[in-house]
Amino acid sequence: MSDIMTPAPAAPSEDRTMPAVVYGLYLLGLANGLTILIGLIIAYANRSGAGPMMASHYTFQIRTFWLSIGWFVIGLVMMLFGIPLSIVLIGIPAVMLGVFIMGAVGVWFAVRCVLGVIYLARGEAYPRPNNWLI
Repeated sequence: MSDIMTPAPAAPSEDRTMPAVVYGLYLLGLANGLTILIGLIIAYANRSGAGPMMASHYTFQIRTFWLSIGWFVIGLVMMLFGIPLSIVLIGIPAVMLGVFIMGAVGVWFAVRCVLGVIYLARGEAYPRPNNWLI
């Protein structure tokens, strides 16, 4: 017998293609919006069959969509509430706050997607997929 130890077989790596496609659709959707919905459908369809590493990315992507929709609607309501009141100057701060919230949501969405792409490119699971901030 030989004293040479053979290395243990490497764990099979998970396919990173579909999470990358979803991140790409999300980032592309910042310009047109429709591809974000396609990315959401892909994330929901693939989450149940994914391994633990890619499942964390799918969970992160799904939560990113729903949190961004929630905050965007809050900003939109603030803006729409303030527009009629801006005739008498009371609603101008509400309009400004609504526009700020919607813009901040867009930046937040892009940052989350870029961070997800970075973790995916490293071959790592997203460390905090249920976190709402970053």
